[in-house]
Amino acid sequence: MSNATSPGTSTPSDKSGEEQSDTPTQTPPPQTLLVLVRHGRTPTTGSVLPGRTPGLHLSPEGQIEAAATAQRLLSAYPTPAAIYSSPMERALETAEPYSVLSKVAVEVNEALVECEFGDWTGRELKELAQLPEWRMVQSQPSRFRFPSGESFAEMSARMTGFLAMVSERHPGSVVVAYSHADPIKALVADVLGLHLDLFQRIIISTATPSIIGIVDGSPSILSVNTSATLPGKVF
Repeated sequence: MSNATSPGTSTPSDKSGEEQSDTPTQTPPPQTLLVLVRHGRTPTTGSVLPGRTPGLHLSPEGQIEAAATAQRLLSAYPTPAAIYSSPMERALETAEPYSVLSKVAVEVNEALVECEFGDWTGRELKELAQLPEWRMVQSQPSRFRFPSGESFAEMSARMTGFLAMVSERHPGSVVVAYSHADPIKALVADVLGLHLDLFQRIIISTATPSIIGIVDGSPSILSVNTSATLPGKVF
């Protein structure tokens, strides 16, 4: 009797490409988008270190920036799960147009506040640049603490804590957070795996979004200091 098989008939050893796995297809974990936005321009932007000085409001140019950014955000993210902001007026005023358009209230979060510059608060940048400590601020910020103020390491820690909170509280959602240049730079550097001493190499312009994607607790940088079309969900 012949052992040959007829065409189209498989033997027990001929299973390649024909067996179906019983393992169910896994759905990718949801991605959380954290959109970080620096406040708009103020009358002192680029000339003075305002820090946490109260009463500093957006300039007319900053108000235009805030409105334009709000329109861009609304186009990409019409229904964010939450809008957070630094308690500083300039950040709250930048957040307001998007809050109005999206109909989502702004929630103040202290982790997003500007660095506490202590005795340097309110001083002109050109004056501070002449100080010997300025070299450390630029090249070794991880070792620097502002006189009577905060260290860059402390600022970075509260921003990474904020990221962890967003990841836990808003899985699979879009969250927009309004903050300041140095805190945003520090968080971007941390997500990129850069040492804090290198965070000054990152540029964050006024009213520009930077976007972090978080999947299963692991963050990735999707864009930094963007002025182009904002991305949607990216896996």
